[in-house]
Amino acid sequence: MTTTYEVRAIDPAVLKRLRERDDAGRTRTPLTDPEGGAPLRCCLRHSEAGERIVLVSYAPLRRWAAETDAEPGPYDECGPVFVHAEECDGPASGPGYPAELHGARRVLRAYDGRGHILGGRLIEIPKERAAEVDDALHEVFADPAVALVHVRAVEFGCFMVEARRR
Repeated sequence: MTTTYEVRAIDPAVLKRLRERDDAGRTRTPLTDPEGGAPLRCCLRHSEAGERIVLVSYAPLRRWAAETDAEPGPYDECGPVFVHAEECDGPASGPGYPAELHGARRVLRAYDGRGHILGGRLIEIPKERAAEVDDALHEVFADPAVALVHVRAVEFGCFMVEARRR
């Protein structure tokens, strides 16, 4: 199957700004993660106990819209994401879906070229079969109107990762 998309962590330049002032306009206080397990959107893995992290407000459509001259309007929502408190090396995983961040229930939210929601797809795939999420993403991107997809956690609605059409 031909790859029609690329999975992206939050860009390092954006992360630098978010650590100074997040997309809600606030400065957030970093903390030392006592237990680990926070889903880090900077390197697409879970935090380890003792790592310094920060929970920031992030508007995932905002940068894409600026790059593409899209106007997402009310879909330019802002929500919480965990990132390292200091610069990190970014994702260590390959170009596909980051299996380490997978949870059993995810929503693939598709957006068109304007940044408007086209629809969503609930996927219920156990973590040990996380590679199957790539198949689901291929199916969503089979619709030529889909410009990008946000993978979100079902329970909290949190943005997990972005997949952009190549």
